[in-house]
Amino acid sequence: MTTTNDTPTQARPQVDRAQYGLSGFLAVVGAYVVIEAVGLAPGFADQSVQPDAFPYVVGTALLVLSVLLAVATARGDVAEAEGGEDVDLGQGSDWITVAKLTGVFLVAVVTIAWLGWAIVGAFLFAASARILGSRRLVLDVIVGIALALLTWYGFYVGLGIPIPAGILDGVL
Repeated sequence: MTTTNDTPTQARPQVDRAQYGLSGFLAVVGAYVVIEAVGLAPGFADQSVQPDAFPYVVGTALLVLSVLLAVATARGDVAEAEGGEDVDLGQGSDWITVAKLTGVFLVAVVTIAWLGWAIVGAFLFAASARILGSRRLVLDVIVGIALALLTWYGFYVGLGIPIPAGILDGVL
């Protein structure tokens, strides 16, 4: 005599344990940011936003995201696999391009104090664009200069954050 079991079996949700690791990392970083914000010195009395406001917001957001990720992981939510739209996932990494970009970045780090952000920022953009495949050097340099000047004035004048002017000190 045979018997059949007609009760449907409950499928257990798929759990990606790596997401728990990411959730824990977010929690540790969020807690660290909030704890460090407690030790910040108060700003001036006329400041509407005190220096500790931003770290409290970022730290709390990281803690909330950590909890949400842990709950989503426990429910079985799994990230969709990368489709690689225009990337051939079967190919290896292009380490020559990575090395060239690293070299450009290191040149920028070494020369920023002497040349200043306006020149180094333009170089950084133009050289990176060229390495990544752009063949319009003049346009890359023009866009790089525009971005470097906009960011320099945005930080230096707009936000009051001194950025090195380098050899252009007194011109900018």
